[in-house]
Amino acid sequence: MASFEFSSGTLTLTEAGSQRKASLHVVEGGAGLRALYPGGEDVFAMTVDRFGQILRSANHTLKRALTDPRLLSGIGNAYSDETLFQARLSPLKLTQALTRDDVGRLFDATRAELSRWVAILRKESGSRFPEGVTAFRPTMAVHGRFQEPCPRCITRIQRIRYAANETDYCP
Repeated sequence: MASFEFSSGTLTLTEAGSQRKASLHVVEGGAGLRALYPGGEDVFAMTVDRFGQILRSANHTLKRALTDPRLLSGIGNAYSDETLFQARLSPLKLTQALTRDDVGRLFDATRAELSRWVAILRKESGSRFPEGVTAFRPTMAVHGRFQEPCPRCITRIQRIRYAANETDYCP
């Protein structure tokens, strides 16, 4: 995508994804940087009540709400599938239909899954730059495991494809 030459070496930015969605922005100062921020909140910096408030701010499917960077920061497609599986919630459930118990389970599962995967990825890469980054990990419970048996109940994992995204879940 770009190469920057410095006296100490070259920094090369590449796009590893097949869809080529990466972009490079040059901004000036904090205001320029803030203009690019979509506004999603960090699940580790909020309470369960705030999490529920954000989810219920519009009536979307759970999958859409979890992956919307204007609502929540850094969850993404693969980790939303894993989180919903751990919380035992359907990706199609509407956010305004969530019970207090649903919100609590989802909040706990989101924080646990993100923490778990950060630890796994850090351990794998160590002090090296992570190579071969992919959203499809062999140790994931549901994401990327279409038609494989669910690790919880052996029902086959199902998939919903929409545009360039997919949702994998236990029905």
